[in-house]
Amino acid sequence: MEKANIEIAELFELFGDQLDGVLPEQHKVINAIKNCRTEVLGGHILSCNCCDYQKNAYNSCRNRHCPKCQFLTKVRWIEKRKEDLLPCEYFHVVFTIPTGLRALFLQNKEVCYDLLFSSSSETLKEVAKNPKNLGAEIGFIGILHTWSQNLIDHPHLHYVIPAGGLSIKKDKWIRSRNDYFLCVKVLSKVFKAILLKKLKEVYQKEKLSLFGDIEELKAPHIFDHYLNDQASKDWIVYAKKPFAGPKQVINYLGQYTHRIAISNYRLVKVENGNVFFKVRDNENPGTSKIVSLSAKEFLRRFLLHVLPKGFVRIRHFGILGNRYKKEKISLIRELENILETLCSEAYLSWQDLLKKVTGIDINRCPRCKTGKLIATAEIGGMFYSP
Repeated sequence: MEKANIEIAELFELFGDQLDGVLPEQHKVINAIKNCRTEVLGGHILSCNCCDYQKNAYNSCRNRHCPKCQFLTKVRWIEKRKEDLLPCEYFHVVFTIPTGLRALFLQNKEVCYDLLFSSSSETLKEVAKNPKNLGAEIGFIGILHTWSQNLIDHPHLHYVIPAGGLSIKKDKWIRSRNDYFLCVKVLSKVFKAILLKKLKEVYQKEKLSLFGDIEELKAPHIFDHYLNDQASKDWIVYAKKPFAGPKQVINYLGQYTHRIAISNYRLVKVENGNVFFKVRDNENPGTSKIVSLSAKEFLRRFLLHVLPKGFVRIRHFGILGNRYKKEKISLIRELENILETLCSEAYLSWQDLLKKVTGIDINRCPRCKTGKLIATAEIGGMFYSP
C-alpha cells in the first residue's frame, strides 16, 4: 500500500491494532485523534442564507495532543500574552537533561517533568538574583517539549525571558546587556546540582517507578552511583540570540507554545507499512530531509509524548507568575514610564480570530461568495470529554 497526504488519525486507523501495552491515557488520545472532526463527535449543519449550499461541520476533539486542534488554542493564548509583554529585548534559554536520565524521566513523567520545571526555574531565579550577575528578580515563561525531530524522547525546556528584572528593593528596572543575559556555564552547574538533589529526594520518598531496563536502580547504592555518573557529565544549557522586541517574541511563541511531537504537514507518505516524514537536516541548516520508520514504531514514538492528565506544560515564573504578574508589570511600566501596550484580541470569537490571523472568513459561503453560513440543525454524536 502507498498513500500520500496521510494524517496521524489515519495512521492510528490503519496500524493502531499493532500497538502493544498502550496506557489508558494514551488510549484516550488515540480515540480523540481518530474521532476529531468526524460524525462520531457530532456537529451541526451549516446552511447559506443566500443560496441552497449546505455542509456538515463536525466538532473538534480539543485534545492538546491532536494535530488538528492546536492552532486557535495557540492563537488565543498568544493574544492573552500581549498584555504582559514589555518593550525590551527577550532572551531564549533552553535547559536539557543528559541522555542518561531519559529512561528515568520517561517512566516517571509527572514527577520528573515537574522537577525539570522547578529545578530550572530555581536556577534562573538564583543566578539572576546574585549581585555578581544581574542582581534582580526576573520573570519568564517556560514551555516543555519532550521530543526530538525523529520523535525520540528528549525532554527540554524553552524559556522566554525579558532582558532585565526588578531590583531587590523594587525601586528600579535593571536592564541586562543587549547581547548577554546570564552565564550559561553557571546556569548549567547550578541546574545540575539542584536537579540531582531533587531526584535523590524523590527517590528516598519512594516516588519513582523503576522497572524494565532501569529496575536495578531500586538498589540504593546503584541509584547513588547512577546519580554520581550523571554528575560527572557536562550538562547543557544554552542561550539563543535575543529577540529584538515584543513582536519577535510573539512570532516565536507562535512556533513553540502549542506544538505537538509531529504535525500532519511533516508526514509525506505511507508505503509498505512504513511512514515517511520530514525532519530537520542538521548538516544543511534551513533544509529538511525525509526519513522513515515502521508504522508501529512511528506510533509508539508518537505516544511517548502523551503527557499525564492535567499536566501543565506552559508555566509562568517570577514577575510573570500568575499571582503577582498584574501588580509587578504595572510597577515596571510605571518605573520605566511605559504607556503603550500591545492590543490583545483574545476576546474575539474563534471565527473572527481565525479571520484576523489567516484572512479566512469561515462564515462566508464558498459557493455564492456573498451569503453567510448559519447553523440550522445539529448532528448527533456520542458524548466525549477529552
